[in-house]
Amino acid sequence: MTGKPTPMMAQYLALKREAGDALLFYRMGDFFELFFEDAKVAAGVLDIALTSRGEHDGAPVPMCGVPVHSAESYLARLIRGGCRVAIAEQTETPDEARARAKREGTPSSKALVARDIVRFVTAGTLTEDALLDPRRANVLVAVAPLREGVGIAACDISTGRMELEECPPQALDAALARIGASEVVVPEDWPENENAEGAALPEGAIKRARADFRSEDGEARLKTIHGLATLDGLGSFSRAMLAAGGGLIAYLDHAGRGTLPFLLPPTARAGSAHLAMDAATRASLEIVETQTGARAGSLLACVDRCSSGAGSRQLAEDLSAPLGERGAVEARLAAVQRFHGDPLLRADIRAALRAVPDIGRALGRIVAGRGSPRDLGQMRDGLSEARRLRDTLRDAGDLPDLLTRIGNALGGHAELTDLLDRALVAAPPTERQQGGFIAPGYDHALDQLRETSGNARRAIAALEAKYRDETGTPSLKIKHNKVLGYFIEVPAKHGDKLMAADSGFTHRQTMAGAVRFNSLRLHEEASRIAEAGAHALAAEDAHFEELTAAVVERREAIAATAAALARIDVSAALAERAAEGDWCRPEMQDEPCLEITGGRHPVVEAALAKAGDRFVVNDCRLGVEDRLWLIGGPNMGGKSTFLRQNALIVLLAQAGGFVPASAARIGMVDRLFSRVGASDNLARGRSTFMVEMVETAAILRQASERSFVILDEVGRGTSTYDGMALAWAVVEAVHENLRCRCLFATHYHELSRLADSCDALSLHHVRAREWKGDLVLLHELARGAADRSYGLSVAKLAGVPSGVVGRAKAVLDKLEKGRAETGGLAAGLGDLPLFAASAAAQEERRDVLRERLHGLDIDALSPREALDLLYELKREAGDAQS
Repeated sequence: MTGKPTPMMAQYLALKREAGDALLFYRMGDFFELFFEDAKVAAGVLDIALTSRGEHDGAPVPMCGVPVHSAESYLARLIRGGCRVAIAEQTETPDEARARAKREGTPSSKALVARDIVRFVTAGTLTEDALLDPRRANVLVAVAPLREGVGIAACDISTGRMELEECPPQALDAALARIGASEVVVPEDWPENENAEGAALPEGAIKRARADFRSEDGEARLKTIHGLATLDGLGSFSRAMLAAGGGLIAYLDHAGRGTLPFLLPPTARAGSAHLAMDAATRASLEIVETQTGARAGSLLACVDRCSSGAGSRQLAEDLSAPLGERGAVEARLAAVQRFHGDPLLRADIRAALRAVPDIGRALGRIVAGRGSPRDLGQMRDGLSEARRLRDTLRDAGDLPDLLTRIGNALGGHAELTDLLDRALVAAPPTERQQGGFIAPGYDHALDQLRETSGNARRAIAALEAKYRDETGTPSLKIKHNKVLGYFIEVPAKHGDKLMAADSGFTHRQTMAGAVRFNSLRLHEEASRIAEAGAHALAAEDAHFEELTAAVVERREAIAATAAALARIDVSAALAERAAEGDWCRPEMQDEPCLEITGGRHPVVEAALAKAGDRFVVNDCRLGVEDRLWLIGGPNMGGKSTFLRQNALIVLLAQAGGFVPASAARIGMVDRLFSRVGASDNLARGRSTFMVEMVETAAILRQASERSFVILDEVGRGTSTYDGMALAWAVVEAVHENLRCRCLFATHYHELSRLADSCDALSLHHVRAREWKGDLVLLHELARGAADRSYGLSVAKLAGVPSGVVGRAKAVLDKLEKGRAETGGLAAGLGDLPLFAASAAAQEERRDVLRERLHGLDIDALSPREALDLLYELKREAGDAQS
C-alpha cells in the first residue's frame, strides 16, 4: 500500500540518506538487513537470496540480510567487489526503547529501537584481521591539486603510518602506482573527463567536499592530533601536503563517525631519496604484482621469504620505492650481509620472527577503539618476543649500524609486558563481552566474584539432585536460556506432581512434551550467579580499558618496535633468498656504471627451475665509453628477458638486497625506465603504438645521465619506414642528449650503422642457430650485430602452417633481392648527420627565417609582392622542417 512509510522504514530511509552511496547495513536483531537497491547490489555481489518485506509506494521492498556473527566475511566480499558499507547499529535495547517511549507518551507497543550509523567500512579504512591481507599494506590516499603542485597524503590506518609528499601534476600517476592505494580521496571539483591542474583524475576516486582540503585546516588537525604547537619538528610540509593531509583526516573522521584511527606523526617524503619509476615501468617490470594483478609471478613473490606479514609488507614497500642514496643502500646491504654470513644466527632470528604476532596491526585496532582481549594478548606476546630477539642480536655481536639501531628499538617495554603478562590469561578470547580474559590472581575482588558465581553454580547442581530425590523424578533437570534464565524442567507426565499447591514449585511454561517451573531457592541462587557475573564482567571491562590505556600511552614506541621487527625480517629474508639462489652482494658506486657478471632474471630462473630447466646467464657491461647497447636477434631469443633482468638487478640492489648474479658493480641510478612490451589502452583512447610513443616520450623528456633505460622494439607498431626512422632517431637522442645507460633491443638491422657515428654505442645480439631446418634458440648474448631476425623460423616454431611459411619465404626472397639492388632500407642513412647536428642545422635555418621576417617593412609591400614573399617563405620553412 502507498502512503506514509512505517516508523521503521522512515528510520531506514533517513539513515540511507546519511549513508549516501554506501550500502546500508541496518541492524535488526541478529541480522544486518539491506533494502531497495542496496539489497539488489548486495545480493548480486554476495550471491545470496533476494527477498522482500512489505511495500513502499505500492511496490514490494527488495530485501536481503547477513548474520551479525558472520558479517565480517560478507563485508570482505563486498569491499573486494568495490562497495562501501555504512554500519547502522542499534544504540539502545528494546527495554530502553520502551522506557523512552513511555517518557515521551508513546505506546510501548510502537517503540522503535534507536539506530545510528556507527562506522563506514571502505577499502582504505579497514583494521580487522579478517578483512586485511596480512602480507599487503592497506593504504588510503588523499590527493589535493594546488597551483604550485599536487599534495599526496598516504596512510595505512592498520599500523598508523602516515606520509606526505608533493609532486608535479604529470608525476601523479607514477606516485599513485608506487603507493598502490586501496582507496583514493579527491576534492569534489576535480573534473571527470579532463585534467585538473594538469593531473588526471585517479580511477575510482571518491570525491569529498573541497572545504576538507584546506591546508590551514590540515595543519591545525595534525597539531591537535599529535599535541604539537608546531609541525617544524616533524619535517618541512608544503601547503599542498597539508591540504592533502587535511582531506585524509576529514575522510577518516567521516568514516569513523568522529573517532579517528591510530595515526603516527607524518613524515615528509623527499623524491631524491628514492629511485623514481613511472607507472609504465612498474607495470612492465611486474614488481609487486603481474600485469594481470596477481601476486604470483611477480618479483615480490619470487623474493619474499619473510617470516611475518609485517615483513612482507615492508619488503613490498622497499621494492616499490628503492633507495636513491648510496649510504642508505649500503646500510641495508650490510644488514643482509650479516645474516647471510651467519646461517645459524639467521635461522634463530627467522624462527623467532615466526612466533611474533603482528603487533603493528594489533596496535592499530587498540588505538582505534576496535581492540579485543586477543589483541592485548598479541601485544604481550609480541613485545616479549621482541625483547628476546634484541638479546639474540646483542649476543651475536659485531652488528652493522642498522641492526644496532634496530636492536635498540626492540626493548624498553618491560613494564608494559609485565603488566599484560600478569593481567591476561594465556590465550585471551576475541570477544570482550563474555569476559574470561583476566588471569586469576590479578584482581582479588574479581576472583571472589568468580568464586561466588562458581559456588552458586555448584549449589544449583546440588539443588537439582535434591529436587530429584524429593519429587522422585530422575528426569528432572535445571536448565538455562537467555529468555527465562534458570528454570526446572520435567517431562509432561510428571508435571501434575509439581503443580500441587504445597510442592514449593511455581509453574512458568508448558511445552509440548515438558513443563517448566521455578522455585524460591533456585531464584536465590540464580540471582547470586547473575549479580556476581554482572559485577565480574564489569570488573573485567574496567581492566580492559586500563590495559588498553597503558598500550595507547606507549603507542609510538610500540610502533617503532613493530617497524624494527619488520626491518629485521626483511634483512633476514633477503639473506635467506640470497643463500637459496646463490646471489651476490652488489658493489654500489657513484659513477655511472653497470657491470653484471652471470646475471639472471630471478622470476624466469625460478620458473625454469620448477620445470627442471637451467637459466642461461649473461653478462652486461655498461660504462662511460660503452653506455648504449644495441641488441638484435630473433623473437623468443631472450632479448626482453635480458633487458628486464638487468633492470630488476638494479632495482633489487637499490632496495637493499643481494642480486641474482655472480658479481655486480652498479652505479647509483636516479630514474629507472622500462619500455618493454605494450598493449592498447582503449579507455583512454590510445592504440598500442600510441601507448608505446607516450612511454618513449616520457623517457626522452625525463631521463638524465644517471638514469638506466631499457627499450624494446621501439617503432614496431607502425610501418617499416616510419618505425625504423623513429627507432633511429630515438637511439641518437639517447646517445647524444640523454647520455644515460641504456639497453636497446631491435629487429631493425639497419640501426647497426649507428655504431659508425655513435662512439658510446656497441652492437650485440642473442645467438640462434638453424639445425636441419629447425631454429635453436641459445639465449646467449654475443658481441656484434645480428645477421638476421629468423622471423620465419620463429613462425614455423609457433605452428604457422607450412604453406603460409613457404609463401612468406618466397615474398622475403623477392624483398631481399630488391633491397640488394637498391642498397636496402638504410641506403644513404650513413650520410645523415647525427641527431644533435641535424637539430642544430634545422634551428639555424629557422633563425634565417626569423631574420628575414624581422627585417620586412610590411606596409611597403604591394599585395602581389606580399603574396609572392609568402610563397617564398613557405618554401624555406618547408626546407627547415625537412
